[in-house]
Amino acid sequence: MFECDEVKNLNELELSLYEYIMKNSEKVMYMKIRDLANEAHMSTTTVLRFCRKLNCDGFSEFKLKFKMYMDSKEDRKINEDTSFIIDNFKRLASDEFKDKINGLCQLIKEHDNIVFLGGGLSGIVGKYGSRYITSIGKFSIYIDDLYYPMNCENFKRGLVIALSESGETVEIIGAINRFKKEKCTIASITNSENTTIARMSDFNISYYIPEERIGTIDITSHLPPMYILETVGRKLYNEKIRSKK
Repeated sequence: MFECDEVKNLNELELSLYEYIMKNSEKVMYMKIRDLANEAHMSTTTVLRFCRKLNCDGFSEFKLKFKMYMDSKEDRKINEDTSFIIDNFKRLASDEFKDKINGLCQLIKEHDNIVFLGGGLSGIVGKYGSRYITSIGKFSIYIDDLYYPMNCENFKRGLVIALSESGETVEIIGAINRFKKEKCTIASITNSENTTIARMSDFNISYYIPEERIGTIDITSHLPPMYILETVGRKLYNEKIRSKK
């Protein structure tokens, strides 16, 4: 509710109604349409038109959606128990996970052009992963600005490591499609294997950490993908040392 495109399409009168509703949110949820119209100094027709622009069939549906919207904005305590992260790390120590790490290490060794791709917090992790892998002697770059004009031909037949907690980031999906046209190998690190990005990938590592949100803001822990990238980096470095002996 109140997405950018929706608010942008409001006219001046409807925008003043929007401002009134946001300033008087607690009582608006319990008002009748005529009461709201009188308080905001406009007609009930304007109120109904406002509701329709927000994809509501009428004022009753608007109030229901508005209450759900406000409930989602309420401050709730964040889980301070870190045991779920420890349990996740234990699962990542399984033989199945080790096989996944070996697989990603092999892909990195086979490619000279390596690109890390991500947005938001995943973009920050991607930047960290790129620097970490480069530090152990395998050069890579990162792209965290998903709107940056990319000439994917420069990375022909390279390795793209896409990071996305949700696995559904539209901009990353678009970037993957462009890299695929250049015959790039796609590896992804996502929270679940049952996502679009995971299914688009030639290789996927999923870490399955419980999702956490504050309203619409995703605060899911990104420690697992950092752990995965560090584990890959350490293994690559040790293999490099052994190969010199």
